[in-house]
Amino acid sequence: MLETLTVQDAVELAVVERSGFVESRHSGAAVVLSPDGEVIARHGNADALILPRSSLKPLQAVACITAGAVLEGEQLALSTASHSGTDRHASVVRDVLTEGGLTEDHLACPPAWPTDTAARDDMVREHMSPARIRMNCSGKHAAMLRACVATGWPTEGYLDVAHPLQAHIREVIERLTGEKIAHTAVDGCGAPVYALTLTGLARAIHRIGTASDRSPFALHRVAGSLVRAVREHPWTIDGPGRPDTIAIEKLGVFAKGGAEGVMVMVAQDGTTVALKTLDGASRASTIVAATLLARAGALTEAEVATLAAALPLDVLGGGQNVGVVSPGSGI
Repeated sequence: MLETLTVQDAVELAVVERSGFVESRHSGAAVVLSPDGEVIARHGNADALILPRSSLKPLQAVACITAGAVLEGEQLALSTASHSGTDRHASVVRDVLTEGGLTEDHLACPPAWPTDTAARDDMVREHMSPARIRMNCSGKHAAMLRACVATGWPTEGYLDVAHPLQAHIREVIERLTGEKIAHTAVDGCGAPVYALTLTGLARAIHRIGTASDRSPFALHRVAGSLVRAVREHPWTIDGPGRPDTIAIEKLGVFAKGGAEGVMVMVAQDGTTVALKTLDGASRASTIVAATLLARAGALTEAEVATLAAALPLDVLGGGQNVGVVSPGSGI
């Protein structure tokens, strides 16, 4: 059976301090690429296989657009989002579907409550039920459906690994990562997710994050347009007060977290970080990624401090701040 990095492969990425006592440690691996795409730092085994989870979405979104889905602005940004299910998110996803002659019933992601507390409370007060369009991956699924409509592929079974859409997505992923896919699994939303090395994921995200929307090459133009859309509409990719949105708003980076502690982040100069926490915790991923960018010279310490102040890193005791989640000694 294939597996991700082991305990022996990992280094300390973050620590959790409570009242002067280090209560927990998050170990894992990380890799940093220079603006020209060269590996400049490795922490732990960055060549171990991981499942990128939602950090794979930028690659899947690029594939959907190159397959024919025509999306711009907020709609394009939502195609790579793990959104919090607010009314605003749902409205944009609904427009993506409607403009393709589709409905919410075409979505194959599972029904879900919004992760945004206010939106969920509103739905409960209105006696509503979990809905597919509120699921955090509904933007990705809507883009997949639009690609099928544009290309003439069947919308039925679009998540099947043998479907032509998924074959196209695999091809784009292998092209961007420079790797053959090692293993295919099923993501939480039902879509295929592929095992890649952390370095391969970083390579792909670097290529996307440094692409120009004026490139003569279609794949690069699409990638550049996607990153620009996310930076112009940071609320789309996550949600108000949530880590990816905060990082984009505060630092101008391109950031995309994934389940089980995966994070990718590209600074404006192209410096790129990809990391994975071994225990799957995500609470430290954003600040660790930003810290690694700063140590590579792509961000200032002041910028990282501004980000840290906006993230939910405080450790509480009796309702008071008694500690903090912070980068560990392994980086």
